[in-house]
Amino acid sequence: MSQGRLGASHHGTETLAEVDAVAPRVCVERATLSALVEEGLSIRQIAERLDRSPTSVRHWLRRYGLKTDGRRGRRPVNEAERDGPQDARATCPHHGLTLHRWFDDRGYRCLRCRSMYVANRRREIKATLVEEAGGCCAVCGYSRCLRALSFHHVDPTTKAFGIALYGSARSLARAREEARKCVLLCSNCHAEVEAGVTSV
Repeated sequence: MSQGRLGASHHGTETLAEVDAVAPRVCVERATLSALVEEGLSIRQIAERLDRSPTSVRHWLRRYGLKTDGRRGRRPVNEAERDGPQDARATCPHHGLTLHRWFDDRGYRCLRCRSMYVANRRREIKATLVEEAGGCCAVCGYSRCLRALSFHHVDPTTKAFGIALYGSARSLARAREEARKCVLLCSNCHAEVEAGVTSV
């Protein structure tokens, strides 16, 4: 059998060359991936969270030198049993002694890890939407700061939710659907459009 560039055979094992060939170009942030690993999620579970394929997740895990371990994080404290309190203080591998909360599908999880994951996920979704919308203000071309760009609904009657407030907390598919109703504007142009000074 032929050898991959890392010397791995094709007996059921992907070589890094094969992974690189199919891995998406959109980067997965290390902090996001690290937080999911610390939660003790499997590669398949991480893939579902990130809307990526397991192959893509393996690629970025290898790139960052991270490894999953399904046994980690399932029971951070021995005294925190299923019938115990919903919240418990326990040691997180990433944040040290901090508050954990029980989730029926995953057991106790560090709340700071979850918060970090959500924040990173929201930034990733907004970055994707901004890039797909052209990457700059449709009026003046501003593009320096992602936070200064927002989505303006061309027809307010079609608005299902505000992307700035709720869109990045939803699935990428739903956020994309809503973004198609919008035009990308910088903060200044958005204010002028809302005030009727500028039109789009």
